[in-house]
Amino acid sequence: MKDDFCVFDIAVIGAGAAGAMAAIHAAALKKKVVLIERNDVIGKKIMLTGNGRCNVTNTAGIEKFMEAFGKQGRFLRTAFWKFSNEDLINFFKSNGLKMKVEEQGRVLPDVGGASSVVNVLEKCLSKNKVTLLRGTRLTDIKKENGLFWLNIPDKKNISAKKVVLATGGVSYKDTGSSGDGFYFAKKLGHSVAALKPALVPLKVKEAWVKDLQGLSLRGARISFFADKKITSGKGEILFTHFGISGPLVLDLSGRIISVLNASREIPLFIDLKPDSDAEQIKNKLLDEFDAAKKAQLKTIMKEILPQRLAFVFLNIVGIAPEKIVNQVGRQDRHKIISLLKALPLTVIGSLEIEKAMVTNGGVSLKEINPRTMESKIIEGLYFAGEIIDTCAKSGGYNLQQAFSTGYLAASMAAGA
Repeated sequence: MKDDFCVFDIAVIGAGAAGAMAAIHAAALKKKVVLIERNDVIGKKIMLTGNGRCNVTNTAGIEKFMEAFGKQGRFLRTAFWKFSNEDLINFFKSNGLKMKVEEQGRVLPDVGGASSVVNVLEKCLSKNKVTLLRGTRLTDIKKENGLFWLNIPDKKNISAKKVVLATGGVSYKDTGSSGDGFYFAKKLGHSVAALKPALVPLKVKEAWVKDLQGLSLRGARISFFADKKITSGKGEILFTHFGISGPLVLDLSGRIISVLNASREIPLFIDLKPDSDAEQIKNKLLDEFDAAKKAQLKTIMKEILPQRLAFVFLNIVGIAPEKIVNQVGRQDRHKIISLLKALPLTVIGSLEIEKAMVTNGGVSLKEINPRTMESKIIEGLYFAGEIIDTCAKSGGYNLQQAFSTGYLAASMAAGA
């Protein structure tokens, strides 16, 4: 049997990074807040971030943050100003969790990893007296007589003056990201941009990648062709049994998948020696050949590439690994140099969206006020986090977006 209904100032749906921050900040502003989470624990997706290490933000400036989100970045300007990366770092520091900076400006907990981040959020929710309903799934929401009515089976009849939807996307489905928020948004009159995977491994046509499963290449570069050539910076690539992954691939995956919508296949090239041009590689190769004229080609190539890749590489080039170096002609040398600068792969898809790190797509930005995160359709309805149609490359940008939009939504919902 349900108890008498309870009216809150603000109801936050979803206790991930965005929802937890929204609830904490709204309660700190002396509002009566309820936080509804379908899982038995909060921050379940946070626990998976960075393989449990939790890259919470980046040291980049606001302009770089907006650039990381592409065309959508301008929409987030106010959120990043209202609650910046420095504000986030200070928030954790003031609650006993120091941060450290690693390569490429990635900011992580000094100790404890993701669990330490979740512990801070839980402590702050308790300290600010947020009513936390765990293991509680919202099944319906509607607005009548100036209040939002929240239907939760076998729980209190809950209503709220304001609602923050922070239910996440549909990536990592096991964390509870089932897309409920998109259903509620549509029910309340919002449109949702097509949901696609982002920060996701790619599938390729070539079977030889199976022979390299688990091999990681550092300092490589990839490029692909859409309307124009798009090239990454230098970074890490990981070969899998179905294709390629690693930070370099994940960061470009969203753009590649968008192109795949109009094409069944996308040619992609790996520059195995981005620090050298073709002429420099040619001179180095000739020096190696002159120094070991009687050696087998595989011996030389193992000095240039990881051993497993060296054998696969020569098979792709079409030269026997046992061939003596002084028998390798100009045409074969040209093939080797060309493939070192542009090893070809054919992208034919990606892993399903449930296995992506981030959801690309979400509630339309045209229907959200970027200065408040409030719906332009339903007064008192706010959005925060991955449910919004924004996504960025890896490096802490997406988590900062969640914390920043959650903070901004709470500020505006609380009238601050």
